[in-house]
Amino acid sequence: MRVGLYGGSFNPVHYGHLRAVEEVREAAALDQVWLVPASAPPHKDPDEIAPAAARLRMLELALDDRHAPGPPGALRVESIELQRPGPSYTFDTVRALKALHPDHEFALILGLDSFREIHTWHEHAALLTECDLIVTSRPPDRVPEASSQALGACRLPIAVTIDFCYQEDAKCFIHRSGRRLDFVNVTQIDTSASQIRALVRDGRSIRFLTPDAVVSSIQEQRLYRAAPVPGSDKPHRL
Repeated sequence: MRVGLYGGSFNPVHYGHLRAVEEVREAAALDQVWLVPASAPPHKDPDEIAPAAARLRMLELALDDRHAPGPPGALRVESIELQRPGPSYTFDTVRALKALHPDHEFALILGLDSFREIHTWHEHAALLTECDLIVTSRPPDRVPEASSQALGACRLPIAVTIDFCYQEDAKCFIHRSGRRLDFVNVTQIDTSASQIRALVRDGRSIRFLTPDAVVSSIQEQRLYRAAPVPGSDKPHRL
């Protein structure tokens, strides 16, 4: 089974996430995509992150077949990062999942913005040898068409690009370890989790930015709302 891994804080999950993984699943002929919520994202402000249990619940609701019809089980939640303490490092997650599922082939799905910063990731050089990479477009940028010049167009550090070579017959880049690097342009849905959180803080609607079940969960759990100013009945920004 070939499985795509799509990590993130999902704070909250929205249609930009969901449509991207669905299109990557089809374009890359993946059997499944596992969405992996981070427990403690090392590059995020912890004060802006909703509790892990709340983010997990929203993901489960978003991927419920009643709310997101499609091939049964094609998209599912993998909660491995929520089951261990400390920062959520992608390298550790990939290693752990490979040990748990030795019969699976994994491909890490990440946006172009994250790919440009992969040299800053924990154990990034070793990570590139552990699994294939699938890089997707992120508004406003699109990923380059597969060609020998594609990596140059991504504006990556030389330390990353020297480990890849373009194979014309496969129409993709191959890492020195034999791992593939593919580019997939997805529908440009210019929605972000930070935009949704800001709208909630302002008391505005977030309908049609995320599934209705997620909207209801945010309302029920009173997530992302402005906190009251001590001694005042007026809210202040978190």
